[in-house]
Parts: sequence; structure tokens; C-alpha cells
Amino acid sequence: MALGRRFRTVLMVLMMAFSTPTPVIAAPAINGAVVIMYHRFGETKYPSTNVTLEQFEAHLQELKSGQYHVLPLPEIIAALQNGTALPDRTVGLSIDDAYLSVFTEAWPRLKKAGFPFTVFVATDPVDNNTFGFMNWGQIRELKSSGVTIGGHTGSHLHMVKAGRKKNLNELTRSKRRFEEMLGKPPRLFAYPYGETSLAIQMMATSAGFIASFGQHSGAFDGGSNMFDLPRFAMNENYAGMVRFRLAANALPLPVTDITPADPLISTINPPTMGFTFLGDAKALRRLSCFSSNAGKARVERLGERRIEIRVEQAFPTGRTRVNCTLPASKGRWYWFGRQFYRPK
Repeated sequence: MALGRRFRTVLMVLMMAFSTPTPVIAAPAINGAVVIMYHRFGETKYPSTNVTLEQFEAHLQELKSGQYHVLPLPEIIAALQNGTALPDRTVGLSIDDAYLSVFTEAWPRLKKAGFPFTVFVATDPVDNNTFGFMNWGQIRELKSSGVTIGGHTGSHLHMVKAGRKKNLNELTRSKRRFEEMLGKPPRLFAYPYGETSLAIQMMATSAGFIASFGQHSGAFDGGSNMFDLPRFAMNENYAGMVRFRLAANALPLPVTDITPADPLISTINPPTMGFTFLGDAKALRRLSCFSSNAGKARVERLGERRIEIRVEQAFPTGRTRVNCTLPASKGRWYWFGRQFYRPK
């Protein structure tokens, strides 16, 4: 989850901009959502996946301020798939990996705040009674109280490194464990490490999931790829209130015809990235794009609305994130992100 030095600079620029007046460039989108992602709570030995309890409580207090609408992820997905309007500043809360601190620290605070949330569970650590993870009894207690349980494979593997047979086995046996232990399989899925490909997304569809989430930043709407949805990841270094407000107030950048379709990099590196902008074309002069490996990217405009993103450096082995942002009104930002993966 750690971000490179260049990417940290990009985040600082955006956070500084968020705290100062921003000219109105485009009207806010009507129907979109943001999902916040957590792992651990109050486990300071793991700063890259942990938020302190003070940080988490500050997040909840911000969400309780009245301007946000914290909704269950299934309700958000259903609304976007059905074309039903969502309120402005719709936020979903998600937690990956089923660590014990979800049950002991996060749940009591979320319950007190009255906020719904989703836990994406990798079944093997639970089956193996792995230290620091919840057990099935605790997960059942969450589910019976209204918490959504999502899939996260069996072993929390790197799916992009595994073959089709291995991935299908992971999805099938974890689904079976949910049926055995909770009565029915989950409908939502989160890719371990946020790593995915078109082939993996097709497997998730075939496994019966209706939507899947990565770990790249951004907001999404009904036109987004429902099997590669973004989430803003929080950890000790990136859970301050300026960044949290920046994320919670993000708007989906209205784009279509996104290239490349597959986030798994094969022969063309850096990939030829682009999209067609559906908003006010005049706003595009303020569009900025950044990659985690090379910092600010060159934005090339083809015709009135087609944008191509030029990164001069090849993507390194592993994960690379690309973010494009456009200022909106009242310090808010339209935000489109992707995560790519380059195999060895």
C-alpha cells in the first residue's frame, strides 16, 4: 500500500489545493459515490495497513457532520446499476481481511455512529484460526447485525500471478465456505492487493459477484466498470483529516472509452492510456494526471474530448497507479484512478 515519493508529492499538492478556494470548473456529478477502505484499527505495529483509533474516530466524526450520506455498499451498487439517484456525497465504508481489530475496535465505533459497512473476508485465515483474525462466530455476529460480508478469495493470493485454474479454485472454495458458515455466498468481491485483469474480472462475474473493488483512488458512477471499482485506502500515513475530506468529497470524473481495457500490462509499456471526457470540454484545460512511478504525466488532447495520458517512463514490475483530477466547486475534485500490474 505504500506510495512512492513522487506520488506523496502529488497527494500533498492536492491536499493543499483542497484547503484553498478553487474556481468552479464544472458542476458536480449527480449520481456517484466514494468508498473508503480500511484494514486494521489501533494496531500500530502495522502502520502501512493500520489507522490509529484517533484517526478513525475523527473520520467518523466528519462523516457524522451531516453533509455526507453513508450507505451500504449493496445499496450503492444497486442504485448505480438501476439508474436510481444517489444523494450527493454518498460514501461507502469497506474493510479488508477480517482482522480481529475490526470486531473489537471498528465495529463498536461504527455501531455507535450508526454507519453500515462491508468486510471483505479471505476465508483461509479464518478457517485456520490465524492469530489476529476474526473467527466464524464473530463474522456471523457481524452479519446478523446487518454488516455486509464480501468475498476476498481463500488464501489472499496475488491473483494476477496465479493461473486460471488456481484462481477459479480460490473463488469456488471460498464461496463454498461462505455457504457452509454463513448460509449464502457474498455478492461483492475485493481483489487482494487491488490486483486484477480482464480475465480475473470475468472470473469474478462467473463466480456470481455483482461488483468488485480494487485499491486505486477515485470516485465512481453508473458508467464505471463495476468489476474494477476504486476505493480510497487509509493508513496511518494517509489518514489525516485533510486527505480524508479530499477523498470523501471526491466526484466521479465522467469518462468513457477507457484504454487500455486490461489493467494487466503485457507488451506495450508504458501502456497507451486514454479516455473520452463526457463533461464540459472547456474544463479539460485544468485536467492533471499523475503516475506513481513518474509523477506528473503529459496530457494530450485529441479533438474536443479525447484525452491520452503520456507517461515517459516504463512501468516497473508490480503495481503502478495513475490518477487524473479536475477541480470542481467548493474545493472538491473530480477523480479518476486506475491501478496497473506489470508481471515479471
